[in-house]
Amino acid sequence: MKCRLFCTTVAGLFAFSLLVCAPSATAVSVGPADRAGPPATSVPVDRTDRAALQTMQIPSHGALLNALVYVAAGAGPHPAVVLLHGFPGNERNLDLAQDIRRAGWDVLYFNYRGSWGTPGDFSFVHSIEDTAAAVAYLRQPEVAKSLRLDPARIVLIGHSMGGFMAIAASAADPRIKAFATISAADMAGRAQAVVRKEGEADGIAAITKGLAGEGMAPLSGCTPDGLAHELVAHATDWRFLSKVDALRDRTALVVTSDDGLAPANDAFVAALHHAGDRRVASLHLPTDHSYSDQRLELSKAVLAWLATLPK
Repeated sequence: MKCRLFCTTVAGLFAFSLLVCAPSATAVSVGPADRAGPPATSVPVDRTDRAALQTMQIPSHGALLNALVYVAAGAGPHPAVVLLHGFPGNERNLDLAQDIRRAGWDVLYFNYRGSWGTPGDFSFVHSIEDTAAAVAYLRQPEVAKSLRLDPARIVLIGHSMGGFMAIAASAADPRIKAFATISAADMAGRAQAVVRKEGEADGIAAITKGLAGEGMAPLSGCTPDGLAHELVAHATDWRFLSKVDALRDRTALVVTSDDGLAPANDAFVAALHHAGDRRVASLHLPTDHSYSDQRLELSKAVLAWLATLPK
């Protein structure tokens, strides 16, 4: 079936309609890059309502997560994005945070326990718990008031392992109505496939080698072997396809690149579509895992998708 592409410009932001291809899920189109980047909005605000940066430590299971919030200009209350970094988190996507704030959203970024100086031991279980703790923090009335945000309008956006966290957290929390993934890493699903092919011992050895190759220096309290065993132990309940039933009523954006993770993400999108979810947008960008030469295109796509969410 031929696909029809529509592209419009709204209020100075690049807003994209969806490329509909049955029976696969919706795809977001991207036009030529604007070298100047997403344009700034000119919203007159009182000095007390200016855009700001707040830093904090978020309690999570006896530890304090190092965190910051890009607070949008204006009295609000603003919708909020929780921006989740990957493994180990070298690409933090803070350019997206700035662009999302410019579009009127608060953005929370934090480091999981045991990562990038946050106290505690890093693990995937802890990262899942920390993501839930970050969302709970934003929902506290006094926090929401200080950050001028609407605790009922929180969206999760995760890159790589952060996509794994966004999917797991959204599946566990029905109040999260929308989530987006950027080259989401189905680490448990991959671990399951490797063990099935290689056997448990050789599979864990292969997974351990792969994790070590990602760079463990920013992480503390963990080993590649321990993390590999954790993934294998939770392979069934953490893999993306196990979350489809819980997520089939959500709005989602799934972005992929040429990093080898697209097939698992495509299968996830197809499964959501098969389960009846018609609010799934997808986009493939020809770039590496960090979207090194497609940062503007990535930002435009994320902003366009956020603009479609209920106000």
